[in-house]
Amino acid sequence: MAFKYRSLASLALFATLLANCRQPQASTVVSGAISAKQAQTEALWPEVKKENRPWTRWWWMGNAVDEKNIDRLLAEYAKAGIGGVEIAPIYGAKGHESRYLDFLSPQWMAMLDATVKKAGSLNMGVDMTQGTGWPFGGPQVTPEHAASRLILQKYALNGGQTLTEKLEVKDPKQKEVGVVLQAVMAYHDKGAILNLTDKVSPEGKLNWKAPAGTWEIYAAFNGKTRQMVKRAAPGGVGYTLDHLSKTATQAYLQPFTQAFNGSNHGVRAFYNDSYEVYGADWSAGFFEEFQKRRGYDLRPFLRELVSKEHTEKVARLKSDYRETMSEMLYHNFYTPWNEWAHKHKSLTKNQSHGSPGNLLDLYAAVDIPECETFGSSYFPIPGLRRDSADVRNVDPDPIMLKFASSAAHVTGKNLVSSETFTWLGEHFKTSYSQMKPEVEQVFLSGVNHVFYHGVTYSPEEVAWPGWLFYASLNMTPANSLWPQFNGFNQYITRVQSVLQAGKADNEILVYWPIHDVWSKPEGMQMMIGVHEVDEWLHPTQFYKQSKGLMEAGYSVDFVSDKMLHQSSVNNGQIMTAAAAPEHKVLVLPQSKYMAETTFERAIQLANEGATVIIEQLPTEVPGLHDLENRRQKLQQVTKSLSFTDAGNGIRQTKAGKGEILLSKDIQKALAYKNIQREALTDTGLKFTRRHIGNGKYYYLVNHTAKAIDTTIPLNVAAQSVVMLDPQSGNAGLAASSTSHEKTTVRVQMKPGEALILKATTQQTPEVIAWQYLDNAGAPSEVKGTWSLRFTQGGPELPAEQKLTQLTSWTELPDKKGESFSGTGEYTITFEVPAKKAAEYVLDLGKVNESAKVWINGQEVGYINSIPFQARVGQYLKPGKNTLKIEVANLMANRIRHMDQQKIQWRNYYEINFVNINYKPFDASVWQPMPSGLLGPVTLTPYSTSAGAVSGSLGRKGN
Repeated sequence: MAFKYRSLASLALFATLLANCRQPQASTVVSGAISAKQAQTEALWPEVKKENRPWTRWWWMGNAVDEKNIDRLLAEYAKAGIGGVEIAPIYGAKGHESRYLDFLSPQWMAMLDATVKKAGSLNMGVDMTQGTGWPFGGPQVTPEHAASRLILQKYALNGGQTLTEKLEVKDPKQKEVGVVLQAVMAYHDKGAILNLTDKVSPEGKLNWKAPAGTWEIYAAFNGKTRQMVKRAAPGGVGYTLDHLSKTATQAYLQPFTQAFNGSNHGVRAFYNDSYEVYGADWSAGFFEEFQKRRGYDLRPFLRELVSKEHTEKVARLKSDYRETMSEMLYHNFYTPWNEWAHKHKSLTKNQSHGSPGNLLDLYAAVDIPECETFGSSYFPIPGLRRDSADVRNVDPDPIMLKFASSAAHVTGKNLVSSETFTWLGEHFKTSYSQMKPEVEQVFLSGVNHVFYHGVTYSPEEVAWPGWLFYASLNMTPANSLWPQFNGFNQYITRVQSVLQAGKADNEILVYWPIHDVWSKPEGMQMMIGVHEVDEWLHPTQFYKQSKGLMEAGYSVDFVSDKMLHQSSVNNGQIMTAAAAPEHKVLVLPQSKYMAETTFERAIQLANEGATVIIEQLPTEVPGLHDLENRRQKLQQVTKSLSFTDAGNGIRQTKAGKGEILLSKDIQKALAYKNIQREALTDTGLKFTRRHIGNGKYYYLVNHTAKAIDTTIPLNVAAQSVVMLDPQSGNAGLAASSTSHEKTTVRVQMKPGEALILKATTQQTPEVIAWQYLDNAGAPSEVKGTWSLRFTQGGPELPAEQKLTQLTSWTELPDKKGESFSGTGEYTITFEVPAKKAAEYVLDLGKVNESAKVWINGQEVGYINSIPFQARVGQYLKPGKNTLKIEVANLMANRIRHMDQQKIQWRNYYEINFVNINYKPFDASVWQPMPSGLLGPVTLTPYSTSAGAVSGSLGRKGN
């Protein structure tokens, strides 16, 4: 939004109105009054809503919660900048059993009501997991409705023989859960197949004599996985749900219907975690669903279904089987679950990854698709710590994250959430510097609604470190970084306020050839998950093309067969849903299998006016049913396309109002159609883009090893560009110029920094110009005697120190510093020359791990991640100045001390507590982590140049 002010007096008046509704910025407070500059700066940011702030999963251990602690903790979360909580009941802490509440009991519902009431008073929201632990399951799940698996037992008969043994499952554990015989098929060595199901007596005797020859008999049972809910809370123990059964889903929801009694009790969204239903490859109605959806009977193919042969027939059969499972999951679980939530006037929020289905369709089936980051990524940012012993051997893949955001964009949903920082590092060792680029990668993937994983509810009287979940991140009020958590949350809030504005602005739709994934002869159900990307994602041409397009500067969304069938064309733009953003082109990457109906739809879209780019014409349809007819249809469509040579390796054909291009080089085909990439990526910058009414937002991140100071081109003809710094909250008019429908903007970004550009088609009048840093002078080190005072933490506060040389707390003469986790306050006085420079940059050097800075009593703000720098010229004065730096370190050293002293601090049911490799946790063997301000602290003078109001390139300052 653009604001225009006639005078500084009106700015000051507006500032008072903004004080309670805008996010905090780096302070420019003088005598308690907001300056006109700050008021104008804040007005350039979108208004903050609770969804803009980061939310968190809130572990309720044993449901041992009470109203007093709920009130206290929610107030702390709100103060730290958290916008909402997602209640997740799990196993409990030992010794506190008397406080446990059964899930959905009247007492539990009363605590939910207390949470919603308190959260509402703090302008926070509340979601909840619709179950305990994960996946969905519990005491209401009878064996009949529990997750199922196909059990096949094989028998051999020769001609003239009868089967003497009963047809019953041999596993005694299956008999306990009511296994049911569903089919009996006989396979002759000459190829004959007989259905003998109706020849089995109620007692399990097969009344059939084998004709001449050799026969294999397959008995198919609907068995049970016997999986129980993982990490279940009191009142939540039970079998895992059969997600493929609508009857089972409706039965599962019944206790919620009773407990909620027609109201949602203030729950914004009901949540379902990642699909971790192991071995669940069947359901009672599978034969009937398969016949209805695939058009043929699965029973005669039971032998191939469990075959380990790598044949084309087996691959096609299993593709049909997996597609059926995907559709059953969509219609029998997601549809009734959505209907239940919507009837209660709540939303659904779901992690679809890990499920045996089409991820795009399953993410799109809910109101808020959610992805997750698991493990840590490598970034070449200088000084960024990534200790091999403290990371999991898993790298989050941005393209994996884009499945959730694509589903939201293509179906017109605004919010895309992420379970963020799961096992980013070892317990107690994760810093804001490590968290920042990881969450930036999430933002770049289209996510705009971050959830921490997570915060654990812990009663006030439980000794430090309080109750903790077994998996990191442990961002609780006991965390030594917590006093500066608000600074990190301000960054996320500013970014999300922009990324939730307008609509996603991605020009390319890339089709995901799901049948190539499904047509694998190995195994049964296919778990399409985060940890299996090396199998189902990375080897594919879809992945290589998508990654290449994104790295080249194109913005993409992924689209499924179902989504293409629901799309239309308007003025040459592809419309995937009523509220969805438009896309300029559809790309069909090379694939082995494509449904003839999908290819026909792609050609139809071209006839309606779309541009379709095909890497290679499809040659095969998936599945077994009516195979030859469907092959012929596909061949008829491909042969109907008459291409001419357009040069540069591109073949072209007109199709109705649109055009089809055939090219091995997708990027050359895009250039041929003048669909332009964002060339700013040539600098190494990464970006994501949002379309707003009068322009676009660009969110830029520098994850390279080099500082960038250059002009970058934007694919928009902007009259003005406002620069927004999400780290500090500063804003101003950038130096920019527009020519030939492009705008060039000067940006300055150190490694690890982000910027937001608001490029609008209107002038932005009376906005303070952005000050660029030019001509750095020689940095001067802030030297002298530092006073170091420890202000909070433990196990004991080290003694005050006078330091002439900055050093780690672990190296201080007072040995309490080695085991200390908390905050220390550094103060020093230093001189500034009488002739001040136009700007000064304070560089804290090496910080372990986060800092907050004041100069001359004025708050500069949080400096909590690399490059640990801030502009401070406005706070300095000629002569003597006072610098105060509050530094918070990690929890690691105090936990190490506790384990060395054998102080008991972890005592939980079920998994108790594990390290990053899921081994028993033991910090006693750790080396002390460097802590505090290590510096050197320097001050560098700069001359400046300013962005010009007219949009022409900037003018020189002092």
